[in-house]
Amino acid sequence: MTTDGVSWVYHTSTTLGIRREDKNHWEQRVPLTPEHILQLQKKHGIKTVIQPSTIRVFPDTDYQKAGAYVQESLSPSSVVFAVKEIPVQYFEKGKTYVFFSHTIKGQEHNMPMLNKMMDMGCTLIDYERIVDAKGKRLVFFGRYAGLAGMVDTLWTFGRRLHSEHIDTPFNAIKQTIHYKDLADIKKHLAVVGKEIKTEGLPPSLTPLIIGFTGYGHVSIGAQEILDILPVKEIQPKDIESIFENPSNKVIYKVVFKEEHMVEPTTAGKKFDLQEYYTHPERYRSTFEQYIPPFSILMNCIFWSAQYPRLLTKENIKNLFKIKEKPRLKVVGDISADINGAIEFTEKTTSPDDPVFVYDPITDTITDGYDGEGIVVMAVDNLPCELPKESSESFSEILSRFVPGIMNADFTASDFEKIALPAEIKNAVILYRGKLTPSYQYINKYL
Repeated sequence: MTTDGVSWVYHTSTTLGIRREDKNHWEQRVPLTPEHILQLQKKHGIKTVIQPSTIRVFPDTDYQKAGAYVQESLSPSSVVFAVKEIPVQYFEKGKTYVFFSHTIKGQEHNMPMLNKMMDMGCTLIDYERIVDAKGKRLVFFGRYAGLAGMVDTLWTFGRRLHSEHIDTPFNAIKQTIHYKDLADIKKHLAVVGKEIKTEGLPPSLTPLIIGFTGYGHVSIGAQEILDILPVKEIQPKDIESIFENPSNKVIYKVVFKEEHMVEPTTAGKKFDLQEYYTHPERYRSTFEQYIPPFSILMNCIFWSAQYPRLLTKENIKNLFKIKEKPRLKVVGDISADINGAIEFTEKTTSPDDPVFVYDPITDTITDGYDGEGIVVMAVDNLPCELPKESSESFSEILSRFVPGIMNADFTASDFEKIALPAEIKNAVILYRGKLTPSYQYINKYL
């Protein structure tokens, strides 16, 4: 069904809108798939209007067959769903928007967008803050960021080694975007793994140790890819002992939890996870000690400015002063926070230009995987490299919350009295143009 540019009218409280993603040409994801749009209409009477797109992983015709109206104007909808940030010129007065706003850390580049939403009296629900009673995220792309991030990091590792004239099975690995789908990736990596298991790795790479920071959805996705290869997991305390009798036919995997990466600043005090979350300023990073044996580091943790950095520029500079050619060749910074947990992540990258080399001696970066220093993979929208699978998984979860969102009366003046599922109410950053109580702290960034 199309309207040829003519807006149609339903009662707006029963109509949701889906915005066209246009942040870049790689962004093919959708928040809701045609299958779930059809289910929402049949089970809950919720109509859908969706903007046309030539790059969306599900074509317009699939949405039309599911009963959605394809048109430019989203005015008939009461709530607009998107994936990435929305340009300021597209907000409508008083409307509710649901997307990844990237504002909860006071991100400077998105404060103008938040200001505009406030001026327009909009309501903002952020997927990132849809959590359960324990703070665990419920709507996420994290696993797919991990999946794509690990593939791209292994590709980076292969290219870096090739540039150093070291021939390995990793050289056959492609970027995620050059595989047909996730099944194609896993099939190829199984072949690569078989070669490692039978032929082994060069002595200069043995033992090959890959470290993972964190154990959440992102880390789980990244490990899922690595585990296709011959892998042996070891504990942080056992890293040094591996060098006594290493195998060249396995990859050693180390997963780090918070207690491995930080310690209390007060001498003699024991690590306390809850205290670390509530008072991170009482802790300092100890992660530098683990870095020398790594060949690859995968950064998979959530980070904000109150937490200690895992690796500073000074840490890496010290490493290069000690060893002219450190073992560490690649950092897969899936979290991709600029100057964040990995301080030398100087910028985020894109699938068509995914890596840069950081030289700790000159404190400079060079695009590509050649040059002195450490290669950093910091693509900031990795799930878009697996657009179909990631959209299907995301939509499966999000669709369960849509009826609760659509049934809410966002015209009510009192936010405390608005009827929303608790998980969704926690995620309301703006209500009718004003920061809700949990997000008043963002005022200092505006």
